[in-house]
Amino acid sequence: MSRRTEQDALSRTALGVFRLNGQFLSVAEKLAEPAGLTAAWWQVLGAVLPEPLPVAGIARVMGITRQSVQRIADLLVRDGLAAYAPNPAHRRAKLLAPTDAGRAAIARIDPGHAELAARLTAALGGPAAFEETVRVLDRLSAALEEVEAGTEREG
Repeated sequence: MSRRTEQDALSRTALGVFRLNGQFLSVAEKLAEPAGLTAAWWQVLGAVLPEPLPVAGIARVMGITRQSVQRIADLLVRDGLAAYAPNPAHRRAKLLAPTDAGRAAIARIDPGHAELAARLTAALGGPAAFEETVRVLDRLSAALEEVEAGTEREG
């Protein structure tokens, strides 16, 4: 593959991912609205459903800035959808955890989320095709992290 071809592939990939991001954000806003959430609030709450996390940990998982997560976390706490808890591993970095109200809000999203997942699975050609899509996106993300890490070490 020539350098020009590699550059074109990178450009097409980036544009596709940017478009996909916009599509996912649009769909997420529609799904979250009946629960009284925004897509961003849903993302942050969803990140702490399995276990409480510090804001920096949520930011790493989501690939966004700590400040953005902090702002959303504070709003979720203000509205009673999440709460801060002591972090045994770090005195100052409190853990964010969903409250019962936060879990209930996420549960209200579940029927629409399940319907979209079923429709998307069918549109992609079935569960195996959907799983392959996930694997390819995971590979792309891991490769980009590897390249970025190499660039940081070189700089």
